[in-house]
Amino acid sequence: MADMQAGIGPFLGVFLLGHHWESGPIGTVMTAGSVAGMLIAAPSGALVDSTRYKRALVIVAGVCTVLASGIVLLTQNFWLVSISQIATAVAGGTIGPAVNGITLGIVRQAGFNRQNGKNQAFNHAGNMVGAALSGYFGWRFGLPAVFWLAAAFAILSVISVSMIPANAIHRRAARGLVEEGADDEGLLGFGVLHSCRPLMVLAAALALFNLGTAGMLPLYGLAVVSAGAGEPASFVAKTIVVGQGVMIIGSLAAIHLVERSGFWLVLLVSFAMLPLRAVLAAYLITDWGVYPVQILDGISSGLQTAAIPAFVARMLHGTGRVNLGQGTVMTVQGIGGALSPALGGWLAQMIGYGPTFLILGSFALMSIAIWVVFADALRSVPASEANVATGRPRDVNR
Repeated sequence: MADMQAGIGPFLGVFLLGHHWESGPIGTVMTAGSVAGMLIAAPSGALVDSTRYKRALVIVAGVCTVLASGIVLLTQNFWLVSISQIATAVAGGTIGPAVNGITLGIVRQAGFNRQNGKNQAFNHAGNMVGAALSGYFGWRFGLPAVFWLAAAFAILSVISVSMIPANAIHRRAARGLVEEGADDEGLLGFGVLHSCRPLMVLAAALALFNLGTAGMLPLYGLAVVSAGAGEPASFVAKTIVVGQGVMIIGSLAAIHLVERSGFWLVLLVSFAMLPLRAVLAAYLITDWGVYPVQILDGISSGLQTAAIPAFVARMLHGTGRVNLGQGTVMTVQGIGGALSPALGGWLAQMIGYGPTFLILGSFALMSIAIWVVFADALRSVPASEANVATGRPRDVNR
């Protein structure tokens, strides 16, 4: 579903660069989309909690993403491109919570950690194959071919989602409630999000982390292409293929690492990858530098995509607000992600790519500091399935 969720987003930077855009406006357009995705995340989570039509949300949002991305191929007007990216972010931001809700409704709380890890491994595998095909078709036929490939994958994704039986998704389990009872029984108010200290700490740490990491991949692609060290379409595809390939391993490893060592240590390791990645990106602006740079990104992202949804589900188990919580974390996390491309783009334009990578990497050091200071509260969230299988709500005020 990667192409249906993001459209031609990963190739947007080099596509616009080829149409004589500078790094600052490119970063601004990406930031506009990130802001829209950030604002829609929490409402999308609340919608997923409340609706019975989770499969329809995935289908409609995905098709709209592909259509919006097609606008970029027809015109490179700044405002139309910005509107397209906003529409893409709004639609794409709905898919993640919907898939999480569907998964939770099928396998219930006790099976969510393992199934989400498997989901993410397949997700990254799809990203890798899709990026490789996009790179090939972009090189062979030009970047417009990437859009047609995304449209083809959208059709396959619609078919796949439609094959999930509606009655296989338990509505109460999908929102983090016990399976028996009225729809609103045990449902807590929105204030539960603010009173859950581990959730707020997680969101703050992720906001800083994403302020550093979100803009690094597109900026690294711009740095290498601007230096004449790589062919645009194939290089961007290579960055995605390498990163996503490692993410498959990271997602599967996270399943077992969480059960053995807990969420706190797994996410601490993921934060520590960014400073190392920034140093390598600053001094390896070459075609082959993509391998060490994206391997570190793959480790970090693989661990996070598997661990974070399961971590939030454990925090808010029994509240009936699990998907809203997922969306809220994505919103606060998105603040950093929204600012990162613009910050990185303008810094690169003023001081160069190398120093910009080092500045972006430094934000993860603040994430690590927060994670260590609040270690006790974060470690109170159980990683064992046995502690959540009964359906009893956790004490979210810890």
